[in-house]
Amino acid sequence: MNDSKISVRYSKALFESAVEKNILDKVNQDMLFITEICNFFEMKELLSSPIIFPSRKTDILHKMFEGNVEKVTLSMLDLVVRNGRENFIPAIARVFVSSTMKYKGITKSLLTTAVKVDPGVRKQITDMIGKVFKTNVELEETIDTGILGGFILRVDDNLIDASLKNKLRKIKKELKGSALAS
Repeated sequence: MNDSKISVRYSKALFESAVEKNILDKVNQDMLFITEICNFFEMKELLSSPIIFPSRKTDILHKMFEGNVEKVTLSMLDLVVRNGRENFIPAIARVFVSSTMKYKGITKSLLTTAVKVDPGVRKQITDMIGKVFKTNVELEETIDTGILGGFILRVDDNLIDASLKNKLRKIKKELKGSALAS
């Protein structure tokens, strides 16, 4: 079975259960927490280890998460481990968070600039994205001095690369093309 299908199926079942029980926000927080925990090397090793028995993995996950996450989240983790799909937990969490944002009408956007953006400019960008995509916007900012200037904006599957680095690359490509033509 395709990796993405596995992640989507588990996250969809958890999502529907969370909506039905009216605990979507709490379970979403659980999934964000699990995503962070899964970034640790030790957690990656635990989930991918063929040597550790599933019952032991379940015990470890219960000790880590019991009392910190909703029962439905813990039940989903139990089911995933029981079915031998524990290495998909990070992907399940990502898909769940993405589904929750979509359900709430929030679009996650990423703005990359060479320097920190002024709060007024940030608000203008957020408002513009909201107006164009008819959505609420969660804008994440990153600073990358390698782009030299300008910005790179990613909204869903859309990318606007107005960086100085990209413009210089295009000019270089044009100059090489014209040098070859003559």
